[in-house]
Amino acid sequence: MNLDHVFVCGHPALDFAATLRARRSTRFEMFVTPERLNAWYLESGLVDTITPGEEDDVREAISVREAVYRLVTDRRLGEEFDPDALDVVNTAARKTPVTPQLTPAGRLTEATPDQALATVARQAVELLSGPDVPLIKECGNPECTRVYIDRSRGMRRQWCGMESCGNKIKAAAYRARKKTATPVGHG
Repeated sequence: MNLDHVFVCGHPALDFAATLRARRSTRFEMFVTPERLNAWYLESGLVDTITPGEEDDVREAISVREAVYRLVTDRRLGEEFDPDALDVVNTAARKTPVTPQLTPAGRLTEATPDQALATVARQAVELLSGPDVPLIKECGNPECTRVYIDRSRGMRRQWCGMESCGNKIKAAAYRARKKTATPVGHG
């Protein structure tokens, strides 16, 4: 399984929720170490530098991530928010977020893992209380459990990303059609 973090969901909180992959089958955890968690914060563009993390930061991040995923799923299915998940996200969102600073070289965002997580929680609050809620969809690949913002014309997008899922599904469907196609006789 590829260990690179992927950002295809159209919103940082959804990309964060997607760091546990294939939730319904093989369940692949991306945040296995504090270093992998911090790599996500850096690669997402949330921070420029981050202080080293601890195991507690990973546990906290996973707890918030699962709460975000639960709330996104509740919203997507038109259900009431899970009160425990709501509490986890709101508690994290109340903490001090990442604060960008202006330097002679431009913008610099230094943070602790705690501040980065507070910022992700706040992004989840913004998303789930904002205008993009009707655009939230789950990837059409049954193996994939990524949720994304569908900004396509007519909301026709089916996959979290063509590279990650769309091409695989389309290729499998093509092979299945080829196998069942009856050869045309000559003559």
